[in-house]
Amino acid sequence: MTQRQRRPRKTPAENPPVPEVPFHAVESVIFARRSVRLYRNRQVPETLVRRVLEAGRFAPSAGNAQPWKFVVIQDREMIREMTEDVVKVCKLVKRFADYTEPGKQGRLWRAKSLQRLFPNLFHPIPLAAMLLIAEGKLGVWHGAPTVIPLLVDMRAPGKPFLDAGIAGQNMVLTAHALGLGTCWVSFIEPLSNMPRWRKKLGLRFPYKLASSLALGFPRGEPDGEVRRETHAVPWYGEDGAYRVVY
Repeated sequence: MTQRQRRPRKTPAENPPVPEVPFHAVESVIFARRSVRLYRNRQVPETLVRRVLEAGRFAPSAGNAQPWKFVVIQDREMIREMTEDVVKVCKLVKRFADYTEPGKQGRLWRAKSLQRLFPNLFHPIPLAAMLLIAEGKLGVWHGAPTVIPLLVDMRAPGKPFLDAGIAGQNMVLTAHALGLGTCWVSFIEPLSNMPRWRKKLGLRFPYKLASSLALGFPRGEPDGEVRRETHAVPWYGEDGAYRVVY
């Protein structure tokens, strides 16, 4: 026996029981939050918008570089013009890549080519949404009175797009805690290729457009918990045992 012999580890039976931790208000917002696609015709007061922005500012980021820039748009005419330009792009996509139209299956090769070039943008889910936007069956910012584009500083360390997403999530959760509704809208991306909007949104080096948030007072009661698919989580325990939890 050595002088610095370690004390034996406690067995599970000797460990004190962990008290049950009640759900926190933050968790309640996370579980009940839903994306909102129907808003009241009422502008969001500046004081509430500032609180949402402040929540984003306090998000963690690599090296605390805070590689984001928020733009607040409450000019309804400007939002309408932005929407029109996004719809124009979606109509082009429908014209050249919609293989779901009867007799247009020959366009499938175009859609597959676009999916190879832009796998995220032309994934079947956003592609279907773009077709609905082109047909006027789905809104872009859904009538929200406030739109907040999120820009990222490409000079930042780490992964600035990820940092901007974390900031946006802070903003989304805070907005819902304040009684507001939000919806992530990445269909703003086509505007980054249009000189007019690049100027208005400040898309000059080093900033790139990441996404946008629709913000407003929701109609009805959209929030509520829904069932979510569970995913397998590999788990390596303290004792070295491996298991999979759900």
